[in-house]
Amino acid sequence: MRKRPAFIIGAAKSGSGKTTLTLGIVAALVERGLTVQCFKCGPDFIDPTLHRAITSKNSYNLDLRMMGADCCRRTYEEKSRDADVVVVEGVMGLFDGGDASTAALAKLLNLPVLLVVDAGSAAESAAAVVHGFQSFDSELTIRNVIFNNIGSPRHRQLIEEAAMNHCSLDYVGFFGRDRNYHIPERHLGLHMGSEDPLGQDGLTHLVTAVEQDLDLDAIAALSPVGCADSGVAEPWQSQAAVGEQNRTYRLGLALDEAFCFYYPQNIELFEQRGFEIVRFSPLHDTMLPDGLDMLYFGGGYPESYGSELSRNRRMREEIVKAHHHDLPIYAECGGFMYLCRTLKDMDGGVHQMVGIFPFDTVMNQRLRKLGYRQAKLLKDCILGARGTQVKGHEFHYSDIEIDDKEPEKLRKYEHLYSLDNNSHEGYSVGSALGSYVHLHFGDSVSVIDHIYKNMQK
Repeated sequence: MRKRPAFIIGAAKSGSGKTTLTLGIVAALVERGLTVQCFKCGPDFIDPTLHRAITSKNSYNLDLRMMGADCCRRTYEEKSRDADVVVVEGVMGLFDGGDASTAALAKLLNLPVLLVVDAGSAAESAAAVVHGFQSFDSELTIRNVIFNNIGSPRHRQLIEEAAMNHCSLDYVGFFGRDRNYHIPERHLGLHMGSEDPLGQDGLTHLVTAVEQDLDLDAIAALSPVGCADSGVAEPWQSQAAVGEQNRTYRLGLALDEAFCFYYPQNIELFEQRGFEIVRFSPLHDTMLPDGLDMLYFGGGYPESYGSELSRNRRMREEIVKAHHHDLPIYAECGGFMYLCRTLKDMDGGVHQMVGIFPFDTVMNQRLRKLGYRQAKLLKDCILGARGTQVKGHEFHYSDIEIDDKEPEKLRKYEHLYSLDNNSHEGYSVGSALGSYVHLHFGDSVSVIDHIYKNMQK
């Protein structure tokens, strides 16, 4: 693989302006006619859609804990093969997250770090932050830094003098505050790229600011440190490549404003391994597509569209009918909530949902669960044999309410996973599986192969 310009944008802490600067830099590079491939460190669903809105190319997650080192290397090299520049957006603070941190990913991929420091309430101390970050890990290369939220020429001068005297850097940038752009947020984070949160005017202002305040040539010249392709695993083989694909199965993918949390790589792996992706909308369609072999409901914002989902009774009845005919159904987080009995939103409104799972879901004002999950199947099912291990991430504001007084012998559900913290997660009801855990199949493509083989029975 050729040594193309590539770097990872990290930050001293969350809220430093990392995403805004990433979008501005990427948009400015695209305006120069360059093909930019973006990646996102961590399990985030939203930032990759913002990248895609600018590049018109899928942005892929690179998560060491959920995907493993080999999968991250392979994904990085495979997806960046045709790019002029590769930009990886980090997660949280540079060293936050331990073995899944931005710093750990940078070292794995031999990428230099472009560090973003919020200097809004500091002067010389902002340079001290950089000095500390450079000395914290000798194996990490921090060559460039951008001080964000610069308020005046004097503010810049104080930081610049301190940085030049005490830090070893190839490039120092200063990005002004009070620009005419803002990315709106809600309970699960920033708005999705499909919602055009910046707007064309906001994006134009952002690109103009990047070109004025930063040396884009210096940033774009950053390249991998040493050998960029050491230890790379072989590419994934498709089912067809190993002679196992006899036919194509139709996978119904719920995709609209309410169901929009999918890892692009998961969808691509399904396509590579014998599935045709057939998109439909539980919000806007009244009928399921014809000839489906399976349904897949991802996460998203069903709580924001509770009334609309409830009013679409024909679609809910279609899904129940499919379940009665034993069509395999897999649902994660928001999709799982939709397949439960009712959904109580943050304003207290209660909405009828599909009702396959005999639970009621209740939204809370505060986050209920957050973290990586290593799950083991408790029974043979479409995902694999009992004992199969899968990895994912959990992030939600809702809880499910279960009638604990119901005798176990009368229950219509079974537990799906045992987790590495000795708890249970997920449920199965007939041919339907639902869980709050978002799975990534990059490190467990055998799960998709098992689903495919299960279709042949």
